[in-house]
Amino acid sequence: MDRTNGWPAALPWTWCATRLALLLLVFRVVSLPGADVTTDVSVIYRSWSEVLRQGTFPLHDVTWQYPPAAALAVLSPALLPFLGYAPAFFVLSCLADLVVFGLLAYAGRRPERSSRGAWIWVAGLPLLGPTAYARYDLMVTAVAVAALLAGTRHPRAMGALAAFGALLKVWPALLLVGATRLRAWLSAAVTAGGIAALFAVTMPGAFAFLAFQRDRGTEVESLGGLVLHLARRFGWPGEVVLNYGSAEFLGPYVGVVGKVAVALSAGAFCWLLLWRLRATRFEPHTLADAAFTAVLLFTVTSRVISPQYLVWLIGLAAVGGCFRGSRTGGPAVLVVAAAFVTLLEFPVGFVHVIVSDTYGVALLLLRNALLVAAALIAARALWRTTVPPSTAPPPRTPRTERASASP
Repeated sequence: MDRTNGWPAALPWTWCATRLALLLLVFRVVSLPGADVTTDVSVIYRSWSEVLRQGTFPLHDVTWQYPPAAALAVLSPALLPFLGYAPAFFVLSCLADLVVFGLLAYAGRRPERSSRGAWIWVAGLPLLGPTAYARYDLMVTAVAVAALLAGTRHPRAMGALAAFGALLKVWPALLLVGATRLRAWLSAAVTAGGIAALFAVTMPGAFAFLAFQRDRGTEVESLGGLVLHLARRFGWPGEVVLNYGSAEFLGPYVGVVGKVAVALSAGAFCWLLLWRLRATRFEPHTLADAAFTAVLLFTVTSRVISPQYLVWLIGLAAVGGCFRGSRTGGPAVLVVAAAFVTLLEFPVGFVHVIVSDTYGVALLLLRNALLVAAALIAARALWRTTVPPSTAPPPRTPRTERASASP
């Protein structure tokens, strides 16, 4: 029996209470110590929206590093013009949150499903604090969750949603790694091609973001950044600067660290390819488990691990939690714990991270260790549940040995 089904009334009430707290934070009725994360919406997103309304992408703004469909998220506050840009964005983020909750709660009520996934979402997201509502990643996660829950029952819908999500922020393309239906891949290709062509024809600079992404450095919260933090405490002369819209390291050997991160990401891709070639046992939960594992692997090996990336991981962990057969429960707990440590690191303790003091480095070490552990455990579980063990040759008996020795 799934014990979480024993408290059906607690789910919506807990969602309401925690989301009220998030709204109070982003509307600054209540404030946390540290940086004000809402300025990205009120200043950066709003300035982008003014450019986008003129029918072009921000061609000369290196901080614009998103695929073309991201314009829809940035322009979405126009749906509620009476609220003003930032308040409308926060309200729409809350509505996207509600959509995810509704999808997970509905999925958990079906046979052989669990409400554990809805609980992961309800409890995990608010641990990120105001960052959850002050970035458009929640909207992307809503599309990804809908795609995974469509799953094998509706492969065309799953492929189309994954493609649309990828054109919002790239990473939902990884949702297809566990797809076994050709219809899902064809639907994704047609959707991605059609939307990309539409933006390319109608709005100049639709793919300028590719050059800006390529030139990014090593961000202070990444695994590579953690190495440079430790080196800095032992006399490394590098510094932290605002570069391409985020706090990045500049100095000797930063390029080497970035190349190692790219090599690790390539290794993660090769592992996923090998898994896909070897996997033969696909259960209803495999699609969600594979997507969660893939995004975890590429997150921990990236040159950038921004706080909002945890929104993706919590959403994918929640989808896996909807399936009783999923083996991602342990990694999901680690991701939720990492979300709380991320709140302590950003925005609360970000000044300590910038200066690489003991407290800031300890927070980064703990957060990144949790994510690495989650990725390794999830990858091991995915392999063990889908790849059959290699068959060893039968043991040689004395009779067969004598037979092989006879002329």
